Amino acid sequence: MSAPLQGKVALVAGATRGAGRGIAVELGAAGATVYVTGRSTRARRSEYDRPETIEDTADLVTAAGGRGIAVPADHLDPAQVRALVDRIADEQGRLDVLVNDIWGGEKLFEWETPLWEHDLDNGLRLLRLAVETHAITSHHALPLLLRNPGGLVVEVTDGTADYNGENYRVNFFYDLAKTSVLRMAFALGHELGPRGATAVALTPGWLRSELMLDAFGVREENWRDALERVPHFAISETPHYVGRAVAALAADADVARWNGRSLSSGGLAREYGFTDLDGSRPDAWRYVVEVQDAGKPADTAGYR
Repeated sequence: MSAPLQGKVALVAGATRGAGRGIAVELGAAGATVYVTGRSTRARRSEYDRPETIEDTADLVTAAGGRGIAVPADHLDPAQVRALVDRIADEQGRLDVLVNDIWGGEKLFEWETPLWEHDLDNGLRLLRLAVETHAITSHHALPLLLRNPGGLVVEVTDGTADYNGENYRVNFFYDLAKTSVLRMAFALGHELGPRGATAVALTPGWLRSELMLDAFGVREENWRDALERVPHFAISETPHYVGRAVAALAADADVARWNGRSLSSGGLAREYGFTDLDGSRPDAWRYVVEVQDAGKPADTAGYR
């Protein structure tokens, strides 16, 4: 089917840029109506002070073949989230896919800085943005999602349960945030499974987000120019790759087999057969363990 999600309604919370935008667009490409939320709009920027907006994301969803609806929302504010869900209920009467991709912590964490030296206010703000927002959104959205059987919740994080269980991630606050999201999916799986819905945790690999491309001084068109400075960036992927992973899960009649599991874009590409925009299938987390962390020279042969 060219539009397997026709008639389905999705909410991508945190869809201004990066993985959230890629997920929203690919759900749209599969035919879904997609509500996209965030704090950066054409009228007002968040503290990120970047040009990407939720209206732009909604336009991309519509251009891809779906219907994009932008709704400004601060997911730390329960009243705003409640109003958002009430609007979806009034306009659509259903919610089939909830994607919790809210993050907002790039400017708050300090690389490899121990807890006692890290700015405490920034660390606590990071945890609120990365963890509390997901809990608030799920609290208000899940009753609507459970109105119909087969609903899907995707908790987007960084790292698989296996990898994060064995490896320290950046610093105390970042490690705690990303591991907490993994556990959220596990807990929701126990609560949603008996009620006919599915929850999973999903991680992209090394994401070529707008922020990452800017950090390396490249664009999507010439991203390989960064490899001389950062050789392992060769395993990176576009936000559309994790988007196609979510679209594949949402279209899978047997998605319940993944309930409570930790998944990756590369792993699901092998399962469902989708590719990144360039036709490759990067398997970043296997590469990280077997090549990058093993201290081997960058070589993606067999990994994309």
